[in-house]
Amino acid sequence: MQNAKQGDTVIIDYCVRKGDGTVVGDTKETGPQTIKLGDGAIFPQVEQKLGGMTVGDQETIAIDCENAFGARREEMVVDIPRQNLPAEADPQPGMVLEAQQQDGSSITLHIVAVGEDTVKADGNHPLAGEDLSFDVTLREIKDAA
Repeated sequence: MQNAKQGDTVIIDYCVRKGDGTVVGDTKETGPQTIKLGDGAIFPQVEQKLGGMTVGDQETIAIDCENAFGARREEMVVDIPRQNLPAEADPQPGMVLEAQQQDGSSITLHIVAVGEDTVKADGNHPLAGEDLSFDVTLREIKDAA
């Protein structure tokens, strides 16, 4: 039986859970995913485990928060004066804003609270601070060209 290796394109099914068991991603909803091993399209721990698997193999891969989306950083939660938002904006919790940082790079902010004069936004990735578990099934291997 053929083992997956760097450069191969693989088709996988997966279910991603937070440490408390909450499902945060599942190919049952999106369909199988195609990944080229070595492209860095998935966490290195998952890619490493996929290398060496054969079709039909199932693995569970644990990734601690530091190696997933990092620790939550409270300094990434900011209050934004409503006057700094576009006039047509009607901010609501759960909305996403793109903002420009002082160094010119952009950051995605998730609105978590709306006050009369300010909006509280969180620049952390929604899964920051979360340990993750990937249940992966290798469905197909396409040889590297």
